[in-house]
Amino acid sequence: MITLALTPGEPAGIGPELVAKLCGKELPARIVIVADHDLILSRARAIGVEAAIPRWERGADGDNEALSVLHVPLRVPSVAGQLNAANGAYVLETLERAIDGCLDGTFDGMVTGPVHKGIINEAGIPFTGHTEMLAERSGTSRVVMMLAGGGLRVALATTHLALRDVPARLTTESLEETLRILVADLRRHWAIARPRIGVAGLNPHAGESGYLGREEIEVITPVIQRLRSEGFDIDGPLPADTLFTPARLQNFDAVLSMYHDQGLPVLKYASFGRGINVTLGLPIIRTSVDHGTALDLAGKGSADESSLLEAIQAAATMASNAAAAGRAPTTRTTQRVGA
Repeated sequence: MITLALTPGEPAGIGPELVAKLCGKELPARIVIVADHDLILSRARAIGVEAAIPRWERGADGDNEALSVLHVPLRVPSVAGQLNAANGAYVLETLERAIDGCLDGTFDGMVTGPVHKGIINEAGIPFTGHTEMLAERSGTSRVVMMLAGGGLRVALATTHLALRDVPARLTTESLEETLRILVADLRRHWAIARPRIGVAGLNPHAGESGYLGREEIEVITPVIQRLRSEGFDIDGPLPADTLFTPARLQNFDAVLSMYHDQGLPVLKYASFGRGINVTLGLPIIRTSVDHGTALDLAGKGSADESSLLEAIQAAATMASNAAAAGRAPTTRTTQRVGA
């Protein structure tokens, strides 16, 4: 049976109670929650969920449970809705344990809950996001962040950057590598023989022939032309305001946005809370929810677990596909979802 590590993320947020809501559900894989055991049980009680989740130890009885907890102790007690920087190191330890478990084959993949970047940085720990940490911890030179849901796949050329820093990060080398990773993973894990990629421009009207910016002329177009000469089916750079319309989107298997908030609002609107995050190019399987910590909802039991369930299903499918193809699940792979 496939075994997935699950990190609930920020202990004061909705992650722990979303995990608690998995109790009693039919799951597509064995789930090992990497978290403080008492935190999960107490948050379950707080929202009225009956939970008898055993601790997990490899090779022990808990290893055979559908749902178990690999205990990582909180640094200080956590109160729902109240951030505490003292637990910043705890959040990172849960991620490290899950990543290392995937790398050494203990787990077949990992699913991550929402973290709070600000409070981790307030703890004195430089942290820009899951994607960047996964790349560093796994020794991967470049990864690609992609969200899927609502019939869309949107990958990002840049991730968590201030908008003013985006143009400098868009180089022909980085853009070409991102597109190659995107196409390779769509072929490998979505069984799309010749993926069709729509590439958004950076500037309004895709630069309007250089009058509104030259990144399209000097960076994006040369990369697209080079890859098209190799047989890639890539179109662009296209104005984002018309690219993200149904008539245009039906022509593509995925869209590459130049920055975080260019394409993700469209996808999140279309997915109605069921979207998921995928990290392409890693040596391990990783999916994630596509929402935040929702501190205002924490401890109330009203948070929707739909995105978490989608992320679990996707990671389980990826791991099963990897095994069926005769590859170890830790071979570079990514999420599989329906278009």
